[in-house]
Amino acid sequence: MIKEIIAVIRTGKWPETLAKLEEAGVIGFSRQRVYGRGKQRGLRYSSDMEDQRGISFLPKWMVTMVVEDSKVDAVVEVLLKSNHTGEIGDGKIFICSVSDSVRIRTNESEEYAIN
Repeated sequence: MIKEIIAVIRTGKWPETLAKLEEAGVIGFSRQRVYGRGKQRGLRYSSDMEDQRGISFLPKWMVTMVVEDSKVDAVVEVLLKSNHTGEIGDGKIFICSVSDSVRIRTNESEEYAIN
């Protein structure tokens, strides 16, 4: 079984997160700049993104990776340790089941496609 892990983290926490993920053996992932808001509604800190109605959004990184089920706990632990400040806005981690995967180059599937 394989899982997708999606983490939304503070932008300043990326260098430490990257280093710790690599130490844990996670080398394949995607990263996107995203803007959003949560409990703090994007208003607690100054924001560089505002929509037409004046609603503030905070910049974050969304990091997505697909790992074997046996690595999920270790990856989540790395994400928690690398990104915890105890303040509102530390981020979120989502763990999703993946029904299948296929490597386009070789047509390998399931776990073989992610290694």
